[in-house]
Amino acid sequence: MIKQATVRITKDFRFEMAHALKGYDGLCRNIHGHTYELKVTIAGKPIIDEKSPKLGMVMDFGDLKKIVKEEIVNRYDHALVLYNKMPDGLLAELKKNFERVILKDYNPTSELMLIDFVEVIKKRLPENVTLKHMFLRETTTSYAEWYAEDNEN
Repeated sequence: MIKQATVRITKDFRFEMAHALKGYDGLCRNIHGHTYELKVTIAGKPIIDEKSPKLGMVMDFGDLKKIVKEEIVNRYDHALVLYNKMPDGLLAELKKNFERVILKDYNPTSELMLIDFVEVIKKRLPENVTLKHMFLRETTTSYAEWYAEDNEN
């Protein structure tokens, strides 16, 4: 029998999303889009119950995929994400003309979106696993990362 140990598993995702940064002093104040890459890493001990269909798994990759697709990918793919403090007239016009406009109570930077995604995913994970790391790539050279150990109080 293999020694019981904690193992991390990671699932990768991609989605297309547009945003604009309110008050930003550069080009990103304009509506623009990215191909986002999201990596979700969880940790736990592989299941050792011989009767479990998940024997040997920390968590079924398919189950993790289902959670992330429902909470993040299916919601944000091909959406326009904006800070809800953008001018009301602009928001009304955009919502009237486009189906997928998401308003957030924060400026949709990679950093703040990542923190939001972390909180959403943590709530859906089974008790036997822990969210350890999330990675959100915005461009080929720019990304944000969240690590559980950096956020332990």
